[in-house]
Amino acid sequence: ESTKHSLSFLIKYFALTQFSEIREMGCKVPQHILQQYLENLQESRFEEDDLFFGPGMPRLGIGMDTCVVPLRHRGLSLVQTTDFIYPIVDDPYMMGRIACANVLSDLYAVGVTKCDSMLMLLGVSNKMTGKERDKIIPLIIKGYKDVAEKAGTTITGGHTILNPWILVGGVATTVCQTNCFIMPDNAVPGDVLVLTKPLGTQVAVAVHQWLDNPEKWNKIKLVVTEEEVELAYQEAITNMDRLNRTAANLMHIFNAHAATDITGFGILGHAQNLVRQQRNEVSFVIHNLPVIAKMAAVSKARGEMFGLVHGMCPETSGGLLICLPREQAARFCAEIKSPRYGKGHQAWIIGIVEKGSRTARIIEKPRIIDVTSSQSTSQNVSPAVPP
Repeated sequence: ESTKHSLSFLIKYFALTQFSEIREMGCKVPQHILQQYLENLQESRFEEDDLFFGPGMPRLGIGMDTCVVPLRHRGLSLVQTTDFIYPIVDDPYMMGRIACANVLSDLYAVGVTKCDSMLMLLGVSNKMTGKERDKIIPLIIKGYKDVAEKAGTTITGGHTILNPWILVGGVATTVCQTNCFIMPDNAVPGDVLVLTKPLGTQVAVAVHQWLDNPEKWNKIKLVVTEEEVELAYQEAITNMDRLNRTAANLMHIFNAHAATDITGFGILGHAQNLVRQQRNEVSFVIHNLPVIAKMAAVSKARGEMFGLVHGMCPETSGGLLICLPREQAARFCAEIKSPRYGKGHQAWIIGIVEKGSRTARIIEKPRIIDVTSSQSTSQNVSPAVPP
């Protein structure tokens, strides 16, 4: 009982985010600079590859959510990704869960629904006391492990270091046949864009911390109540904790042409990255932005410091942005909300794919769709795409 009380007391007054001074967009290398860094890592494609791996084997290199590499065993491919994040919530167990869901999301973005193996990457802050470390780190590991098991996979290893900041992430790997994944390069004019989680997670967790900061809270209290902030925070956690596995499975059923997951570069940054991968000359136009309730108003009240309405606000363990045939999109949005997949899944039609020069943009005045916690479980709304 003494140990349980001590642990409960420690967690109640422990703030995991104090060990992540550089988080949100501050920890991301700017997208255009990152692409320059990665140029030298891009693999050359030689003619003998077809002889070695078999003709027409799909291959996806550096720059997208995952790599897809043909293996020596004909007909099989390695699909692999790695990711890590800094703490954005104070609950260590929940942070572990979110980190694991975030890693797996990259596999789900190419339609992979079964992960063969995961590794865990863990940075332990050298600013933590021994007592903090021994109580908190096992909770992070347990959260990560529980979500891996929920996804039907296991953690087979990893790497742990001392670091100024806590970081949590890992590697997700699967070996599969080509019909188990969807290459993110086949969008065509006439497709529509579907998003499977609301935006605004980073705004929600930041504003929740502002409840204890009178200077910052006073700047937004006219547009949002404390109760609304708490609801938004819980909505953000619920969505970050939810796996994109159901959406990945439905991508196969409804003939998805391409997809990516929305994380650190915001919806516009990831849309731009995805559209550049397309084989056809297309552009993406986003008309609707589903946002956790009140977070767009908060962002506006702070002079768009988050870049939310402009599509630049980073997300953590965000939804999938999927290019679907127009005739399939509404059915996808209805199906993902079916009770057979559990509560909380949702999707919105947010834009269109048109003929263009591989660009992505958000219209000047996008429609903001406030998403409440009740909508996560019961509402059946898929906004119409503008003509």
